[in-house]
Amino acid sequence: MDRSVSPKLRSVAAAVLLAAVTLSGRAMAHGGALRSSSESLAVPTWLFLATGGGVVGASFLLASLVTDRRLIRRIDGYGLTLSVDRSRAVEVAGSLFGLAGLAVVLYFGLTGPPDPFRNLAVLLVWVAWWAGYVMSVYLVGNTWPAINPFRTLVELLPSLDLSYPERLGAWPSVAGLIALVWVEVVSPLADNPRLLAGVVAAYAGVTVVGGVAFGAERWFSTVDPVSRVFDYYGRVAVAARTAGGVDLRLPGMGLTDASGVDGADEVAFVVALLWVTTYDGLVTTPAWADAARAVVGAGVPPAVVYVAGILAGFALFYGAYVAASRASRELAETYLTSGALARRFAPPLLAIAAGYHLAHFLGYFISLLASLSAVLAAPFAPPANPQQYVLPSWFGGVELGFVLVGHLLAIWVAHAAAYDLFPSRLQAIRSQYPFILVMVAYTVVSMWIVAEPSLTPPYL
Repeated sequence: MDRSVSPKLRSVAAAVLLAAVTLSGRAMAHGGALRSSSESLAVPTWLFLATGGGVVGASFLLASLVTDRRLIRRIDGYGLTLSVDRSRAVEVAGSLFGLAGLAVVLYFGLTGPPDPFRNLAVLLVWVAWWAGYVMSVYLVGNTWPAINPFRTLVELLPSLDLSYPERLGAWPSVAGLIALVWVEVVSPLADNPRLLAGVVAAYAGVTVVGGVAFGAERWFSTVDPVSRVFDYYGRVAVAARTAGGVDLRLPGMGLTDASGVDGADEVAFVVALLWVTTYDGLVTTPAWADAARAVVGAGVPPAVVYVAGILAGFALFYGAYVAASRASRELAETYLTSGALARRFAPPLLAIAAGYHLAHFLGYFISLLASLSAVLAAPFAPPANPQQYVLPSWFGGVELGFVLVGHLLAIWVAHAAAYDLFPSRLQAIRSQYPFILVMVAYTVVSMWIVAEPSLTPPYL
């Protein structure tokens, strides 16, 4: 290796190592009452961490052996298009379904029982929507534009068509996503149905005002963090709605599109989406509890500790990725800027984020599905003690498998993107070294997250 490159790689290695050590935690469903239990794995921690990192590293070596560009393009473009006409009746039904869901959440949040396991609003938001529905978005396809109740309300009102400040780009959505997860963590949204209804109402108010001011298309494609999360997750799915119908493709192949991420603001949003899942778990770990108590004991307010934690973690994740982009440019010896490489190789991180979400929420969704069904059947008189499923001990291994699958898919997407970007095979392979280092670190962090025991976050 050229000595001029070594400092770059050392900086990337240091950043990702710091991330792996600092940001390890257990990403549970939420900080409220609807938290599933966790058990320690019987396998030694060092063994499964080393195994996970080794699997990702080995998968990169295997992918590097696939150098036939025609084969890579065939895999990328494999699929078919189904001719499906847009039906006005279906669009109206979707809009009504979304509005009905919003009305149910607000009504039962304000009037339903205070027990979160018996309150339909809480179960709909956390179990049906944030767990079950989100999984359908990256596994099947993004249907949120068809049922988004906030967009339906905006489109029913006249637009002011104000000019959106272009200099802001998508940065408001980055701040919004981080803020939403922070509120979720520090407040008992999964414990208090009234508070949940209030937050949903406030979010609806801000969204409707913003959509009316700047137009529905601009607001929901650029500013609204929820819509942007679903848009990005939908690129991992096997189906995508197009003007000509529905495109069916292999999982994750929508991430190889060069137009997927077009600016530093969108790179930051992808990294934020990956980070907030980790932060949601970091606050439930013994390490965080000890550190938070020590800092609060020194006189720092608890709210400041949690704000500093989420902002510092995002800066660390984003900084590690930017450092990898710069090192990639040096290794590939390309005229392309590090910013261009950062944009091109950000979409594979979405496969990792989807794998994290599936690992963290599938068990949560299954265990509370019986409660959701029972309360849905009798929302006005829910059973006193809704049943919950107890998952077998081997399910932890399934969660680890989902994490690895997400990383392996990301490896292939990055490999395909490199061969689409660089004319030289050697350039394509060498450009991936720093990003693979980052992905290996993310693998270790995510598997550590799944294995760590969980505690109630202190001071919340």
